[in-house]
Amino acid sequence: MFNKEIQFTADGSHTLFIPEMDEHYHSVNGAIQESMHVFIDAGLKQCKKEKIQVLELGLGTGLNAFLSCIEADKTGIEIYYTGLEKYPLPVYLAQKLNYQEQFPEDKNSIYLKIHQSEWNFPVKITQNFTLEKIITDFSDYDFPGKYDVVYYDAFAPDKQTSVWTQEIFNKLYTGMESGGILTTYCAKGSVRRMMEEAGLDVERIPGPPGKRQMLRAVKKRPARHTFP
Repeated sequence: MFNKEIQFTADGSHTLFIPEMDEHYHSVNGAIQESMHVFIDAGLKQCKKEKIQVLELGLGTGLNAFLSCIEADKTGIEIYYTGLEKYPLPVYLAQKLNYQEQFPEDKNSIYLKIHQSEWNFPVKITQNFTLEKIITDFSDYDFPGKYDVVYYDAFAPDKQTSVWTQEIFNKLYTGMESGGILTTYCAKGSVRRMMEEAGLDVERIPGPPGKRQMLRAVKKRPARHTFP
C-alpha cells in the first residue's frame, strides 16, 4: 500500500514509518512500552477470565499479538486472538524488526511464527495462544465473536477517518461480552463520544510515555443495537 521505513523508538524497539501518511505504527517514545501500557496492562491484564477472546483492529506489525502470546504463556491463561488487517505486513519486513530480540531467546520463534501463520484460518502458535489473522476492512467485518478484550490500534483518526466510525463502534459493542474491555491509545473527544453513543462506559486514563491520556471502555449495559 505505502512505503515503510524501519525506525528505532526511545526504548530501543523498532517501529515502521509511512512517509506518505506522515504516520508511525507505534509511539516514537517506545513501541514496546506503548503496547505494554495501552493493550497489555490497561486491557488484557484487567480481564480476569482463564479463557479470553481478544480482538485486535489493526494487526500491523504483530507486536500486540506477540506480547499477548508471551503473557498467555507466562500466566497460563488461554487466549484466542483475532487480528484484523487490511494490508498485511510482508514476512520479509517483519523479519527485519527487532521485537523478539527484546525478550528471552525461548520467545524468539513466536514472533516469526505469528507472521508466517496462515491467514483467515486459526493457527495454534503456542499451547496457550491461538491466532486467527483475517484480511478485511473493519467496516466490512461483522464481529461474529464474543470478545472479552478489544485492542483498537488503527492509525490515528486524522490519518484514517474511515476506520473510526459510529457504525464500527456499534458493531463492536454488540460483539463484546458483558464486562468486555476496549482500549486504545487515542484520547480524542470525538472517539470517546462515539464509544459512549454505542453504549460503552468510557474513562480517560494515563497514557504511555509521551502521551498524557488514553481511552479505556467497558461494556456494562445491555446491547441496544441490532444488525441484519
